Amino acid sequence: MAAVYKTLSGTDGHAKEGGERKNKQRVLILSSRGVTQRHRHLLLDLYSLMPHSRKEAKLDTKTKLYQLNELAELYNCNNVLFFEARKGKDLYAWMSKAPNGPTVKMHLQNLHTMEELNFIGNCLKGSRPVLSFDAAFEKQAHLRVIKELFTQIFGVPKSSRKVKPFVDHVMGFTIADGKIWIRVYQINESEVGKKRTADGAEMDVDSAPKKKGKTDTDVSLVEIGPRFVFTPIVIQESSFGGPIIYENKEFVSPNQIRSDLRRAKSGKYNRRTEAALETKIKKGDLGLKTHGGRKKEKDPLSDNVLFA
Repeated sequence: MAAVYKTLSGTDGHAKEGGERKNKQRVLILSSRGVTQRHRHLLLDLYSLMPHSRKEAKLDTKTKLYQLNELAELYNCNNVLFFEARKGKDLYAWMSKAPNGPTVKMHLQNLHTMEELNFIGNCLKGSRPVLSFDAAFEKQAHLRVIKELFTQIFGVPKSSRKVKPFVDHVMGFTIADGKIWIRVYQINESEVGKKRTADGAEMDVDSAPKKKGKTDTDVSLVEIGPRFVFTPIVIQESSFGGPIIYENKEFVSPNQIRSDLRRAKSGKYNRRTEAALETKIKKGDLGLKTHGGRKKEKDPLSDNVLFA
């Protein structure tokens, strides 16, 4: 009976290939050990904005990332969004299309969660977003790959069981200074002749009289958060492994930046120490100090020499 069921289901699948293709996307969201409170709040914000995602406990290892493919298969997810924390300061985001790839590693900075921003905007939990991409994503090959990953990870499919039949917020992806700036806005609709106050209430405004049977609406965007910035680092061919097909040569790691700052501060201290030592030696050479520097020659006619 199992063989018959497989045969019949296979024929039905071939018959439906010409119809509408279903978008079946599920995302596994998890982090590594060492994430801070702000990082955890970001994970919760993204989980609330992505009803097709699955939140999992922290991953213990930071080197054997190929284990994420097994976790994705275990939870029936074909996308992985992994946040790796380093030194309790730096946060890296791994986006992968499991199990075959590709994988993008990006540095996350300028992070602001919903609780920090405290915007007046609000959206329905479980609604689908509109993804808005900058035109610069189509100019380079690696940006097209990143755009496709963003579409499959943040684009909520209609077939998800937790999705509400509404579209009331927009996720914007903009490229500036070699970085990807991500913002989330609520789609705010109000009647023409009325405007919304800071509390979200509608207030009448004098306007021209409307014609019967016509209702015009004014559409505006209100930011709700979170907001953060991605800096692409590398793109790997397979899922969490394989050859590197793109590398950002302009990226400087935060460890290198902190090391340069410490070296600059230590250089200032060394220069001050050397200047103080040179001043002390000059004063000794001029006989302005009793100790240190060049010794003063003894006078042969002095009392200390004659009556020694």
